[in-house]
Amino acid sequence: MRLTDKGVNARDEMSAATAGMAALSDDLLTMDVADTIRRTPELAAAPGPLADLLRAGYRQQGLDVPDAVLAEGIAAAADNRFVYAPPAGGFGLMLAKLYIGRRTWRPVAVAIGLILIVGLGGYYFAYQPLRLAQIEQSRVELAETMPAQMDALYQSIFDITKVQKASNDAADIRDRGKIAAKAGDRSGAEAAVTQLTAIRDTLQQEYQLKIVDRPDSKWGFWTFPRVNSDATNYYIVVEALDANGSPESLPIRSEDTGRAEIATVWGLRVPEDVYRAIETDKADDGIIQHTLVGIKEFGFIDPDYLIQVQGGTVTRW
Repeated sequence: MRLTDKGVNARDEMSAATAGMAALSDDLLTMDVADTIRRTPELAAAPGPLADLLRAGYRQQGLDVPDAVLAEGIAAAADNRFVYAPPAGGFGLMLAKLYIGRRTWRPVAVAIGLILIVGLGGYYFAYQPLRLAQIEQSRVELAETMPAQMDALYQSIFDITKVQKASNDAADIRDRGKIAAKAGDRSGAEAAVTQLTAIRDTLQQEYQLKIVDRPDSKWGFWTFPRVNSDATNYYIVVEALDANGSPESLPIRSEDTGRAEIATVWGLRVPEDVYRAIETDKADDGIIQHTLVGIKEFGFIDPDYLIQVQGGTVTRW
């Protein structure tokens, strides 16, 4: 019987499919042989050729494995042909692992990214402009504001002072302050402003200096100076009262420590005869008749004393 062209084509296709299946079956058997050898290490110690042992084992399973397949499987087992070898380390492997584990690290990475964005944004759009503005403000203050403030304070002192020394001291302080400001010395410039302000405020003060004569307070005391224990210093306790009779708080420099403190009462050193006269006045009837010690007028630095004083002051006794 003659086959048609269609029949011939069908036969050829079936032959090709059968050959492909046979090749695939041989490959699978080869892999199985190699895997059997790896999973059964006792085969290497068994007597007889390895191929015969494998052939017998497959026949017990109902399989007739060709010699060529057995030989190929033995060779594959020897060179680890079908053994999985993990890829060697490297940048590519690291990227692959990162991609596989993205569900683990991605939330953390997103959070870190947001923190960096917020931090950098805050630095460049908030902190840095603020810092630059502060630097510019400081420059303007040193170059313009503080020198102008020094000039204004000096002019105020010059206008109200009634003693030449106050204006001379103010001029020296102003000049030193301007030099400091020009050199970028902020602390020096601020010190000059503070000193000029103190002179102006002192000139503007008006008060009476009186001896403290109250039952709960000392009116005077005497001490031995630290530098000379053979001598005796006599002090009267005084306070400065404004026009309303309210005490003024003044910076008083103690001759014991050399430091200035703000005080409402302090000890004023006087000669012994002055001290004894006040002591006698107090002992007469328990009241000091003449408590007025000095008068501080507007435009002057120091009070005009009505009694003899030695100038020293203390804040603690």
